[in-house]
Amino acid sequence: MTSHAQPGTVVVIGGALKAGSDAVWQRIVDEAGGAGAPIAVFATAAYEPERIAAQITAALNRCGAHAETIPVAPNLPGADLQARLHDPALIAKVARCRAVFFSGGAQELIVDTLRPGGAATAMLQAIRAVFDAGGVIAGTSAGAAVMSRMMFRDAMDNLAILKGQWRAGLEYDQGLGFLGPDLLVDQHFLKRGRIGRMLPAMQALGFRLGLGVDENAAVVVKGSTLEVIGGSGAILVDLAGAGHDAALPAFNIHDVRLCYLDHGDRHDLATGVTTPAAHKRVLPHVDPVAADRVPQGDRYFLDMLGDGCLLEAMTQLLDGTAPDVRGLAHRVNPCAHDDRPDIGFEFRLHRGPGLAGWRAAAPGGEGLTVLEVRLDVIPVRVAHPLFTPLAAEGSPAGAPPWPPVPAKVPRHNGGHG
Repeated sequence: MTSHAQPGTVVVIGGALKAGSDAVWQRIVDEAGGAGAPIAVFATAAYEPERIAAQITAALNRCGAHAETIPVAPNLPGADLQARLHDPALIAKVARCRAVFFSGGAQELIVDTLRPGGAATAMLQAIRAVFDAGGVIAGTSAGAAVMSRMMFRDAMDNLAILKGQWRAGLEYDQGLGFLGPDLLVDQHFLKRGRIGRMLPAMQALGFRLGLGVDENAAVVVKGSTLEVIGGSGAILVDLAGAGHDAALPAFNIHDVRLCYLDHGDRHDLATGVTTPAAHKRVLPHVDPVAADRVPQGDRYFLDMLGDGCLLEAMTQLLDGTAPDVRGLAHRVNPCAHDDRPDIGFEFRLHRGPGLAGWRAAAPGGEGLTVLEVRLDVIPVRVAHPLFTPLAAEGSPAGAPPWPPVPAKVPRHNGGHG
């Protein structure tokens, strides 16, 4: 069994923290030792590092920390990056901290700055020393992406990755490796439909577990325990029992296990046991096979990589009576560079042993836990055009009654981080 032990604590933030997210900022400060905890803030990934660093330090200091910006960023105007990167005074300041925080932006700027050509700088060694001494490494968006041993570098098109666009140094690269070797992290996960890039990445890079953290949420990884905090949640992807058909000429996978966890839920990576938050355990869990279940409307998801669609499909499977829920990932208007425009992917979520859910007991509570959903992804051939207008009676066959309006291309994701 692979060990999930680690010396310090990692806080992975999915990005786009909303106003009022002090619970996440406070948790970082508390894990770092509480009031007065020294925290080094790196806006290395940011396009406007001064502004972003000021926002982060203000949020941490509001929660009692003593946070300071470490001015090491390629986009910092007028700065000598190499001089600051090797400044003994700055390195010593980082070494004295109890936590390090990485901002969002472009994750390649973090790895290219702190580990150029794959060699760790003295600054990165100081950051690792903080972690090895039991400190905290936290990051949001791009700052979260670097936590795994491997990371998504510039992989903005989920569908292109499903179709096989996967190149070292472009779509993926080495991360900083603060998490265990079996766990791949992604961020903005549900908002940007990033299950589409997570699955082929895990299969190609040999990860058994994937952690997709959504926006306005964070996951605290301490030892072998994951705890979700914040206003949204995270998807845990497990390929331990998954397989694929090597004879098919496109990506495919079956029997992936999915769990959705949100605020207060815990999962033990060593045992595989999930403990829902206490406020959910006040009520009995949602039984997906109860005899008195009310049939739900069956929605076929026409853009499974759309905003929040994966969680909606998991919820439909839990609440409904159908044996599966299906959806499609494809491009209605193929891109000029798409050399496989007719290929799409059907996602089939289905019931497996242990499927269960919990909801918050408070009236209006939106907290949800869903365990042990099974997922298959099957390559399919999609017609182009997907549809043609009906012709009026007496018109030439195929003639539309009005000028056709070009269909909008669904946006599956966007941006770095």
